[in-house]
Amino acid sequence: MDDITWGAAQYTCTLLGYSLQKGGAGVELLKTVKQLEAHMSLTRKLMRLGNSAEAVEAAKRAVHLSDSVLRLCLTVAHLNRAMYFACDNVLWAGKAGLLPNLDQEKWSLRSFRYYLFALILNLTRDAYEIRLLMEREARSSHGGSKATWNSSPPSPLENGALPYPQSSSSLPPAALSLLSQRLSRQFQLLVTVLRSNPPLLLDLLKNTCDVFIPLDRLGIYPSGQGFVGACGLASSVLSILTIVHPWLKLKP
Repeated sequence: MDDITWGAAQYTCTLLGYSLQKGGAGVELLKTVKQLEAHMSLTRKLMRLGNSAEAVEAAKRAVHLSDSVLRLCLTVAHLNRAMYFACDNVLWAGKAGLLPNLDQEKWSLRSFRYYLFALILNLTRDAYEIRLLMEREARSSHGGSKATWNSSPPSPLENGALPYPQSSSSLPPAALSLLSQRLSRQFQLLVTVLRSNPPLLLDLLKNTCDVFIPLDRLGIYPSGQGFVGACGLASSVLSILTIVHPWLKLKP
């Protein structure tokens, strides 16, 4: 939990620095906040020295999962986390002066690439589990019949009566109405599934918050210091919740 607590403090400093900068705070105060953030980041890296081994062990356990999709997503995600932590360890050695000639920028980018790929796989796993639960919910709510999105009468789109591609403005009113009903049912199923599965909801929210951090650092989707700080803080709070209440942690 120490790493998560320090992470919350680090991103709080990031958010605070952004707010102070926008508010026109003095240079010395901004410098102090940035130094504090850098210190907390270095401390987090020190606390992660054993995390690579833990991620490898988690990957070994995931290999034995019966579901092939979960097995692939979780195993590769854990291996990428192991590489991410290993890069973080190298960065710590560089920042601590043990590797004075280390190209920290290169290793930082490498670290965030592994982190991003692990998060993409985690989000894929969340989407897969949501899909399975939505199908199960649709079957149970229709007395064992096919899923909701398969139980409606065939539309002109399914019968191929309309040429492809078609814009929504050119669809007949009946097709638009059917499409709207299907989207509404899908959304209702999604809400029902997430409301009845808090661990899955928290994991989805946490991974969604986390993914903006490497996207910003890699320059793929620059979102700014304030947004990154808010996402990092929200992710840390969600992680603390899963530690305080272990039943909220998504398994496996």
